[in-house]
Amino acid sequence: MSSVIIGHDDFAGLVGARAHKLLQLAHFLSARRSDPMALTRPLVADLLSQAIQIEELLDTYGARNNRKWSRFRSLTATIKLFADVAYHLLHIQYTLPAYRLLPLERDFAQATAQVLTFTHDVLIKAAGWMIVQANRLDLPIPSEAVAPTDYLEPLPPGRLPHDRPMRKTRSASETITHLATAYLNLAAESDLLYVVEQVTPAQYPSCFPDPLSEDSLQYLEFRFHSLQSLYDTHVSETEIEFLDTDLPILRGHISIVYRLLETATQLVHYYERHLNVQTGDSSLRRKPVIPARTLLAMLMEYSIAYAKHYLVQGRRFCHTMLKRYAQVGSIEVSVPTYRGFHVRPATLVAKIVRHYGSDIHMELDGQSYDASSPMDIFRANEKINAQKRRWLVSEIGRLSLPKGELNDQQIRATVLEVVLRLAQQGKLIIYQQPLQLSEECCPDSILLEKVTAEIARLQATGQIDIKADLNIRFIGDKRVLCDLELLALSGYGEDSFGNNITLPRELAYLRR
Repeated sequence: MSSVIIGHDDFAGLVGARAHKLLQLAHFLSARRSDPMALTRPLVADLLSQAIQIEELLDTYGARNNRKWSRFRSLTATIKLFADVAYHLLHIQYTLPAYRLLPLERDFAQATAQVLTFTHDVLIKAAGWMIVQANRLDLPIPSEAVAPTDYLEPLPPGRLPHDRPMRKTRSASETITHLATAYLNLAAESDLLYVVEQVTPAQYPSCFPDPLSEDSLQYLEFRFHSLQSLYDTHVSETEIEFLDTDLPILRGHISIVYRLLETATQLVHYYERHLNVQTGDSSLRRKPVIPARTLLAMLMEYSIAYAKHYLVQGRRFCHTMLKRYAQVGSIEVSVPTYRGFHVRPATLVAKIVRHYGSDIHMELDGQSYDASSPMDIFRANEKINAQKRRWLVSEIGRLSLPKGELNDQQIRATVLEVVLRLAQQGKLIIYQQPLQLSEECCPDSILLEKVTAEIARLQATGQIDIKADLNIRFIGDKRVLCDLELLALSGYGEDSFGNNITLPRELAYLRR
């Protein structure tokens, strides 16, 4: 770090020369305060470019930590950020008709126009304050005016002809299911977008830094950008896109979420750096260009809320696409070791099926169950337990039981001996010791029936379980079956004693 101190006059001369264009644009903006149509992409692009250069120059000389220059530096950063936000919003506004978005109950175009008006007001105020600061710092204000015609954006109607040859790619089914699955997996990682439904405006500040932060939103923004690139690489201008004209709908719902996350990341950055009481820049907090509540409303009720709405629509569309392109198959997997399909495995199976939105059926003994319904899977578990008990009767029948009349104490001793012998043979699992046996046994039944009934009661009360090698069959979309098979190979998320175990990375969406 240099120990040389630059004088104010020398630094003001440097900044004045370099900031000539930025100050010219600031003067132009502040003079057109009443014209919300002043924001065009050429204007905000020039404003953004100039603000980036001046902010870098100011940071090089440590203006952030200097009393005279920190305010000017903060206003430069504000113009840079909101010029960038304005550019993203203008991009959304102009490209919205081409996105082919599924309809919402809310008017997204109107909401975008309203947020653009807010952004315009912020830039106007920041520009005016920058001129005030420039005068205080003895920076020369450019006398030559910007011609309004320099930043007009006349756009004649129409599009260029689509006359490039289509690209060939792999099978439509494989490509589309891969993209739709990637979208669904990313949607499962985007839970933080639902935060706006869970809080009131007064609670918005409590959402920082958890679940909302610049880092968390930037991560999602990057992932949706990657997904958009994946679509453009494998689908755009291919035969697949030509044959299935619904595919651009998927691209639109990837792109709009990505664009909204761009604005969200910028707004959170500004809140964390300039307005947050714990982390913000005190020089701007004392006299903010935009009140914290207004910025948080833009963030939560526009960027976050609409990203969530279009994410939901995109997820529904992917469910439709997966059903359309599903390749039906079947797998046979083992029944969960610990108590069969009780709450945890049944819930995980249903979550996989619902994640993909596909029709998957579980078959057992000729009967079909809806694998998206935990309750239906619970129903199948009753039949599984009945099969276990029938198998156990045959196993007990192979044992040598005492002859003659036995009293209740002798019967309980026999039950304990049978349980221990079967456990040693790996046919029973004991979860509780000592076992709580019945005080009285059925008086009108033979010993085999008494032993079997008592062991069935021990199973029903969770003290033991019958370890039988039973399988069930899932039928439906092969992509869903792959995850179900992986879940089964992973013990349905638990060990043989019902303890939670880590699922493979491919099933990470189940833990969210």
